[in-house]
Amino acid sequence: MHAVVISEPGGPEVLRWTEVDDPVAGPDEVLVDVVASAVNRADLLQRQGRYDPPPGAPPYPGLECSGRITALGSSVTGWSVGDEVCALLPGGGYAERVAVHAGSLLPIPAGVSLEEAAALPEVACTVWSNVVDVARLRAGETLLVHGGASGIGTFAIQYATALGATVYATARASKHEGIAALGATPIDYENADFAAEVRADVILDIMGASYLARNLKALRTGGRLVIIGLQGGTKAEINLGQLLAKRATVAGTTLRARPIEDKARIVAGVRQQVWPLIEAGLIRPIVDRRFPMRDAAEAHRVVADSGHIGKVLLTT
Repeated sequence: MHAVVISEPGGPEVLRWTEVDDPVAGPDEVLVDVVASAVNRADLLQRQGRYDPPPGAPPYPGLECSGRITALGSSVTGWSVGDEVCALLPGGGYAERVAVHAGSLLPIPAGVSLEEAAALPEVACTVWSNVVDVARLRAGETLLVHGGASGIGTFAIQYATALGATVYATARASKHEGIAALGATPIDYENADFAAEVRADVILDIMGASYLARNLKALRTGGRLVIIGLQGGTKAEINLGQLLAKRATVAGTTLRARPIEDKARIVAGVRQQVWPLIEAGLIRPIVDRRFPMRDAAEAHRVVADSGHIGKVLLTT
């Protein structure tokens, strides 16, 4: 098969569409012929040599895919050859074929095309595991999403709105119309202080250190801050007096390196609680543009420039 190989750490030009060995499915895995994958910030970090795949994962980038099952491991039940699926991956999505643990598979939601479904697994699992599983967002509460125009941001806006929450989202002004259409009140992070404008019960944060003080200020009493990215740095001081006075919670999570059993639990929760909302038309995959997988370098440039809204797909 062919896959996108990182020849050495560096810029987008180090991505090579190259012939590699076919994957082999283990007893608990299936083989999927990939129709599409999607570009995530983690892929850019991996390309730069800053985010190695977990042990046992394929060396190729790609945290999600959609496609068709072509072979089943000896212990796999509930799935059949020919089933159309999408999947959460520890890596390997930038390829023509990938071995996937059966617990990481999801059916294609009704009303979503097989190609578009590649935009769903990573964002759905990230948002559900953080906004619901960790932060326990409830109807009537307020969610603040940083990076509201990103894949995670556009999904979180739709999901929280479907739950009955009020949503605010930070984004550059050129993207405000797009995220407002999804149900959020936009905040221009370049020209406004979100901490002066919002009091939130839950904050989903991709920035980390640079936003910590303002995130704490923006939390309501009993609020929950969940940090899922470190685009603004890794180290900051925290005002513990403010944290205690607000009875607030600060959590940090990652998804990629979790044990397969934990990922299977998250995937099952997404299938039970999120997929019905997609099939009801309350959430849809937001796809900004598509590139042939062999042009992954150009797709990485687009994501690095942050000019997109939603997901950038790679198609085989």
